[in-house]
Amino acid sequence: MIFGLFILAPRFPHQSDHESLDCAHRAILAAEHVGFDSAWIAEHHFMPYGTCPDALTFAAHALGATTRIAVGTAVSVLSTAHPVALGERTLLLDALSAGRFRLGVGRGSPLVDLEVFQAGLPRYEEGFADGLDLLLRTMTGPAVSGDRWLPFREVPVVPAPTTRPHPPLTVAATSPATVDLAAARGLPMLLGMHIGDDDKRAMVERYRQSGGPRDAPHVSAVVAHIAESREQAVAEVMAAMPGWLRAGLAAHVPVDDRPRTGRDPETYARLLCDLHPVGDPLYCAEVLDRSARRTGIGHVIAMVEATGDPERTLKTVERLGVEVLPALRTPAVSDLGKLA
Repeated sequence: MIFGLFILAPRFPHQSDHESLDCAHRAILAAEHVGFDSAWIAEHHFMPYGTCPDALTFAAHALGATTRIAVGTAVSVLSTAHPVALGERTLLLDALSAGRFRLGVGRGSPLVDLEVFQAGLPRYEEGFADGLDLLLRTMTGPAVSGDRWLPFREVPVVPAPTTRPHPPLTVAATSPATVDLAAARGLPMLLGMHIGDDDKRAMVERYRQSGGPRDAPHVSAVVAHIAESREQAVAEVMAAMPGWLRAGLAAHVPVDDRPRTGRDPETYARLLCDLHPVGDPLYCAEVLDRSARRTGIGHVIAMVEATGDPERTLKTVERLGVEVLPALRTPAVSDLGKLA
């Protein structure tokens, strides 16, 4: 199994933005130390759900602070970014990091971000495929020209890609249409922590039926929190996560007058505890192993900031690396029993 972090840098009610970002940075350093393979950073604007407004900038900083792990974005929002600028920055990080950077992109949501960054609702609703293709042309080179949304004359791409044919690119998929879009381009998917194994397996199957490669390196996001027992771990998450979700979800401001689709914070937090590895080390290992077998996805990234407590976050990272990952990386499932 390939195992990484999924960094949201959430601001819990008792925290400042700077404390959230510092905890996220420390978690990445700890993850490299205990043997994680990757760290992926989320991007959000104007809300405490996540305090990082530019995942690529955070990733660049993390690449400079580490030496081994891959660092990616989960995701850079393509609907509010210029695909050529994003492609150029990706090529730069690909070169400077000797191929350790991973770009993840997504459509985003129809939020006020589209207004602030002057992206427009039509480009969000109709232009994602075109933006993705423009990004791919930029990352592949040697030259690129515009499209109907962003028309411009042909220009050379500098720097040339270090990783051929282009740096690794993953697409966040939350709908059948995006699954089909990723499959048509042979790009792996990032599947979110809001759905369970059965839904993820169905999306992988649709991807293959749509012509996507069977060995595509999809990525699955989960929530992970370790304590001495399943009951204690759930209690620690449930004591803190609903407060963060309540403030974070309330800050999602639609760009137009469409009705806001909300989640009950308590119910959603409990769902995440039930879907994901929240428990003692043996329980977490068994859940992760079972999920990989059910979904067919061998790259998992874990959101470990579920309690808003920096020390608990770092302890979960440490215990995942020391007590869980060694068993998951052995060929025999029976080795999970060695954690007991």
